[in-house]
Amino acid sequence: MPALAEIDLGTLTPDQAAAVGALRAEIGVLEDRNAAQAERIRRLEHLIGELNRVLYGKRSEKLTADERQLAFEDLVAAAAELEEAVAPAAPPKPAPSPDRPRAARNIGHLPEHLPRIERVIEPESTLCPCGCGEMAKIGEDRSERLDIVPAQLRVIVTVRPRYACGACERGVVQVPAPARLIEGGLPTEGAIAHVLVSKYADHCPLYRLSAIYARSGLDLDRSTLAGWVGKAAFHLRPVADRLARHLRQSSKLFMDETRAPVLDPGRGRTKIGWLWALARDDRAWGGPDPPGVVYFYAPGRGGEHAERFLKGFDGILQVDGYAGYNRLTGPGRKGGAPLRLAFCWSHARRRLREIYDSSGSEIAAEGLRRIAELYAIEAEIRGCSPERRLAERQARSAPLVEAFGDWLKQQRARVSPRSRLGEKLAYIARHWDGLRLFLADGRVEMDSNSVENLIRPVALNRKNALFAGHDEGAAAWGRIASLIETAKLNGVNPHAWLRATLEAIAAGHPNSRLDELLPWNFDSSSS
Repeated sequence: MPALAEIDLGTLTPDQAAAVGALRAEIGVLEDRNAAQAERIRRLEHLIGELNRVLYGKRSEKLTADERQLAFEDLVAAAAELEEAVAPAAPPKPAPSPDRPRAARNIGHLPEHLPRIERVIEPESTLCPCGCGEMAKIGEDRSERLDIVPAQLRVIVTVRPRYACGACERGVVQVPAPARLIEGGLPTEGAIAHVLVSKYADHCPLYRLSAIYARSGLDLDRSTLAGWVGKAAFHLRPVADRLARHLRQSSKLFMDETRAPVLDPGRGRTKIGWLWALARDDRAWGGPDPPGVVYFYAPGRGGEHAERFLKGFDGILQVDGYAGYNRLTGPGRKGGAPLRLAFCWSHARRRLREIYDSSGSEIAAEGLRRIAELYAIEAEIRGCSPERRLAERQARSAPLVEAFGDWLKQQRARVSPRSRLGEKLAYIARHWDGLRLFLADGRVEMDSNSVENLIRPVALNRKNALFAGHDEGAAAWGRIASLIETAKLNGVNPHAWLRATLEAIAAGHPNSRLDELLPWNFDSSSS
């Protein structure tokens, strides 16, 4: 039988020719559809490959967490776009069988506390088509979708009537004006809280926030917003100082530092300042103290700044391998007794990973394998009591660490100390005592990842705002960000806490009861 394309329509009857023409047209449509599907499959395979490289590729550690998240978001968005293009052409899926559970998909969850606005869609007529009369309601279908309304701007009008006696002249009665954080100013404490959260939690510079308000018809210059921020920073300073004092009373803390570019008007460019994060997070072993973080600004990275910020703290400090912390361990330490430094296995692993990624070194691969065994044990005992963690570490981790130390000595004897691998192995050896400290105390973590995660807001703010306007601005950033990030660590809504705290301060909350204003003492049910 000849192929359909080879049939001469002139030899066919009109009905046959019409049928062949229709078949050819249908084949053309199917070929076009197959070509389009093949192209979509090719693009999806490419996106899946890119996604795998982002998540599992051997160079993935070269990307920051934010860069990985950005790549993931864009790839998922691209895949969703392709799926949406395929969806109209795909046949409708049959309804799931009652006996067959629905596939679990993470498409979001609509919390019960969100307000519901019901829109009832009635038929044009409820009369029976057969003329029997009005039909009776036998049920209904309900579906929920998330709707988002842009931030609502509103004006609070406070009316204070005055009353006077018409029969005498003994005076006028009027309720005193309610207290305000900014006397004579426009904003409520809730409005100030929104500006603070936008700037310090959502990393939205004030000039962008001013533009957002302008789209709603509200003309607020960024200098006005900056004035609100400055006044709030002044009133919140005692609370931030109290938070820092609480953290210094702990027995174990984390510390890290990161760059904070600051405008230097005298030279017409930016200079490099530093924000130091001091954090407490005992949740891994069920500690009784709530988590918290305080950011301190300093114009440099010298160890003397860490010494100043840690005045009054005596305990174990978990840090990376930065040499500036070494001055805290000597007998001449100012502000307290010598500290014990617990070093970070994650930093040791990172250095071996750099060597393995660049050269495929078998020595680096062996070191990574040994460290992975230690982390596997840590994953099992996370959340256990310090006593249980210590017992497990002594029984299982200590022999592995001892073997790692012997292996480290052997490899350093084989490798040139001037090679890149030799330098990385020397780094681990220099910090060996601090790396072993987690074996002697169940409260100590294997790494300082807890505080590194808390440094991320600084990096995000740096990307969005570029730099602080001056040293005082960087210090204010540290104070307000400390309170917001501590609220987030404790599962507290930063806006609700800030609004309530600013209202309490405006109403004259006494400094002798500052502990009541700390984020972990906030009662969200009263907001």
